[in-house]
Amino acid sequence: MNKIGIFYGTEKGMTEAMAQVMYRVLGDDIASEPVNVNQAKVSDLLQYKALILGIPSYGVGELPGRTTGSQEGNWEEFLFRLDDADLSGKRIALFGLGNQQKYYDRFASSLIHLYQHFVAYGAEVIGAWSIEGYHFSRSHSVINNQFVGLVLDHHTQPEMTKDRITGWLDQIKPDLLEKLN
Repeated sequence: MNKIGIFYGTEKGMTEAMAQVMYRVLGDDIASEPVNVNQAKVSDLLQYKALILGIPSYGVGELPGRTTGSQEGNWEEFLFRLDDADLSGKRIALFGLGNQQKYYDRFASSLIHLYQHFVAYGAEVIGAWSIEGYHFSRSHSVINNQFVGLVLDHHTQPEMTKDRITGWLDQIKPDLLEKLN
């Protein structure tokens, strides 16, 4: 597919809402309508060369899914279906949600799971994001003093969400579009 694919896992709808904002900012001429991974087939994801993937935070930085209390399937179940997929040649940007006040000691730590899985499958992960402006004591999703993707805290910093999304999309859009040509 010659568009950017957007896939997300969600339980309460916030990750979906953020994926929808990204879709609207990018526009339907270059991005496909966001898809919940609990309704996606592996072939749906594999048809894209450029992807944006979103994940909520659950538990103590766990991969969201039925074993962490999700009522419906989430990333845990989808990644299991990827099996031994070869994602080399795919360029992927990640975003995750978190609450830095309530979960300051494990802020947005679920994001690292997507990063590790997709790197292991051979994908090129782009879109690291600064930790500046956040207030937390620990996150497993920080490598080299940056988040492995965009982190949104719509609970305690809702006024920053739109600017963070726009700034991040401006950062990653050229690299994602390069894969479409």
